Amino acid sequence: MGLKSSLHNLKEKYKGTKMEPAFNALHTFLYLPNNTTQGGTHIKGADDLKRTMNTVILALIPCLIFGMFNAGYQNQLAQGEIEAVANGFFSATFWTMDNFLIGFWKILPLVIVSYGVGLGIEFIFATIKRHEVEEGYLVTGMLVPLIVPIDIPLWMLTVAIVFGVIIGKEVFGGTGMNILNPALTIRAFLFFAYPTWMSGDKVWVEGAVKRTQEIAEGANLDAISGETILGTLAQNNDVGYSLMDMFYGFIPGSVGETSTLLILLGGLFLIFTKIGSWRIMLSSVVGALVMGLIFNGVVDAGWINEGSKFYGLMTTEFWHHLLIGGFAFGVVFMATDPVTASQTNKGKWIYGFLIGFISIMIRVFNPAYPEGVMLAILLMNVFAPTIDHYIVQGNVKRRLKRLKVKNA
Repeated sequence: MGLKSSLHNLKEKYKGTKMEPAFNALHTFLYLPNNTTQGGTHIKGADDLKRTMNTVILALIPCLIFGMFNAGYQNQLAQGEIEAVANGFFSATFWTMDNFLIGFWKILPLVIVSYGVGLGIEFIFATIKRHEVEEGYLVTGMLVPLIVPIDIPLWMLTVAIVFGVIIGKEVFGGTGMNILNPALTIRAFLFFAYPTWMSGDKVWVEGAVKRTQEIAEGANLDAISGETILGTLAQNNDVGYSLMDMFYGFIPGSVGETSTLLILLGGLFLIFTKIGSWRIMLSSVVGALVMGLIFNGVVDAGWINEGSKFYGLMTTEFWHHLLIGGFAFGVVFMATDPVTASQTNKGKWIYGFLIGFISIMIRVFNPAYPEGVMLAILLMNVFAPTIDHYIVQGNVKRRLKRLKVKNA
């Protein structure tokens, strides 16, 4: 009660000033908003935007914790300090405090920088423009550390977040007005501005870049490998991981994108809470499977030879594409963004299908960057309003036609 009373006094003190949005944001972060519906509304709900965002964060927490364990596991595995897990998801080799601490101290700065810089910009714009602090970055701030390599320099992440929040969202009017997913905008900026830090075989395992530099300088160290499955397949090499390794997430990759199991559970949670669209998730999976089947058919028909640079990913079993790379994470947590996705039910089916279809197409045809879900989602973000426009216009035309027939 003391904290709540103190915050209330501060709000009253700065009411009508430029600092009012900052105190309102701090107050509603812990307590319900003061403004509630008084009129005769048809539907009343206990949730608001902040609670909706917090629900998505809850779905992301398991991926974050698993990413911390996996970061330490991949580091120690690459250096030969431990053996690969042999007993599945409940292996004692994986769930150790050493693994967790390595990952925790590497990922925690990413989370702090993400929220510190992003929310700082949100507060600055709210103060300047005299509007309430928007809650949209609560989810973006958690997504960003989960979709970047663990060794990304913090200054690069800072620059990317500033770009993504200002150019990707604030210039369009803030939360609810942006046309591109902010988290993916940040990742796209990182990839095109600093490509050597976002691809290759030395960015996915903690300490790999540093050790590679020491080896280049003549230090007596063994090489450390951290290539993702997609990078290996793009070079027509054997991945060396079982399907269960891919499903559980015992593989190198971005912090939160490796465990398909936890991503699936997070997706079911979002569907159950009616925050994520099951239509977009399901249609994206169907689109990916269709594109994978087409590529498998091309190989079976003998239209492409083994020497082709596309052969490795084309021969990948069509359903394996769902388990590797960032496809599952992108579909569940970013393609379903209610602001940038299609809004009509029929539009969601088209939007999701094209995301899955284009993701696998880019993945196969662009070996230099064998992960297409980011570009596919950003592309469909741009076309989502167009899809909805034609769906709505089609419905209007059909209703007008029925009206004319009825009045004839």
